[in-house]
Amino acid sequence: MQAVNESAEIPQDAPPARALPHNVEAEQAVLGAILVNNESMDRVTAFLEAEHFYDPLHAEIYRAARTRIQRGQIASPITLRGRFEQEPAMQELGGVGYLYKLAEGAVAVFNVEDYGRIVYDLAIRRELMRLGENLADQAGDFRNESSGAEQIVEAERQLYALAERGRLEGGFRSFAAALREAVDVANAAYQREGGLAGISTGLKDLDLKLGGLHKSDLLILAGRPSMGKTALATNVAFNVARAYRHGARPDGTQGAVDGGVVGFFSLEMSAEQLATRILSEQAQIASEKIRKGELTEEEFERFLIASGELQRLPLHIDDTPAISIATLSARARRLKRQHGLDLVVVDYLQLVRPAGTRGGENRVQEVSEVTQGLKALAKELNAPVVALSQLSRQVENRDDKRPQLSDLRESGSIEQDADVVMFVYREEYYVGRKEPREHSPEYAGWQAEMEKVHNLAEVIIGKQRHGPIGAAQLFFDSRYTKFGDLAKDSDKSYRPEA
Repeated sequence: MQAVNESAEIPQDAPPARALPHNVEAEQAVLGAILVNNESMDRVTAFLEAEHFYDPLHAEIYRAARTRIQRGQIASPITLRGRFEQEPAMQELGGVGYLYKLAEGAVAVFNVEDYGRIVYDLAIRRELMRLGENLADQAGDFRNESSGAEQIVEAERQLYALAERGRLEGGFRSFAAALREAVDVANAAYQREGGLAGISTGLKDLDLKLGGLHKSDLLILAGRPSMGKTALATNVAFNVARAYRHGARPDGTQGAVDGGVVGFFSLEMSAEQLATRILSEQAQIASEKIRKGELTEEEFERFLIASGELQRLPLHIDDTPAISIATLSARARRLKRQHGLDLVVVDYLQLVRPAGTRGGENRVQEVSEVTQGLKALAKELNAPVVALSQLSRQVENRDDKRPQLSDLRESGSIEQDADVVMFVYREEYYVGRKEPREHSPEYAGWQAEMEKVHNLAEVIIGKQRHGPIGAAQLFFDSRYTKFGDLAKDSDKSYRPEA
């Protein structure tokens, strides 16, 4: 027995080194099945890599066998003999006869995936241990310039990447499988009240134009200041959260069968301000009265009832200012793991920072990185992402104030990456700014024009991959910044639909 170095200071209570999890027999079963029947490789190659094998020799055998099979050649103990004849590790196990031993212990082809999953799972466990050790080393290294918060974001990114590694959903899918999924979506829309393929916004006319909010879509909601884009996004988020119902989906998984869990990134307003706005909308009390506490007894009762209902909603708010796209994505992933996530709202796009601050980048490049990150997040989470965006001032220089795609700030990248681009437009805002003197000859005409557009809002769809462009008319109550469905009276005035 080798003598212990007495000069080494080993604490008496130090825990024993933990053995790395592995299963040599499972690795042998996978390799044996492949060497006997090369079709076994097709069942594991989608998720199993050579690096997942604990034994380095097994990793080399798997790598050599896969290389031959991918070339259309046979991988067997005979064809691999020359490759491993002089391998020192093979000599320790009795020479190339070990390849024949593996083949003799082969499992049936239909069982090889189960054994491959065992090998993969143990590799993931070893990787988790490695990540944990690295995290501890980095946290204890004060020479590391990364802050604790940045290390958490990086750790979450690595963990999520590890969780996604080896999933079978990647790669080619048959057209039949894609067709079945399309039929399931159509069937779900047929069964769902309102006949929507996506999540309902809670606004009928908007749903008719969009077909709901579709999974993995990036939707841009743009508008000039005071048009109500934040109010519309807040209304939609509230409607989705209020309609949330958990149950069994058509594919057999558990999740939202109506509505959904909402993550709202509010970069401009605080969580308290956002909550006050939602309370104002639902209790129908002006937000300034709520902030000042100037409520009547009846209004205070409505306020309490609304607040009680809102507390139960699956609506989560993150009001971190100037958040980076990397941090935003990490927090969205965390929310999905912990509570589920069916809709992400970002208010607003231009306040999100790119992942890195590289010198020489212009604003268009930075926004492009953010929009690409949001689109990637939508696909990764399989959930719609609604991002608010500003419009350039050139809208104000035209006679027709209705916005168009070219009015988007940094429009090239936003328009390219978005699946849907929508604009909030309220003509009432512009007509109201033209108010003449009360007793002037123009006043009566202005008043008539105001009556035509009072409480009327439009959501102009400037781009949509899934359907036509157009406009949806909505009711807008400026007192509570609340959007609703529109009912048109015979006298042409507008009111919310009953």
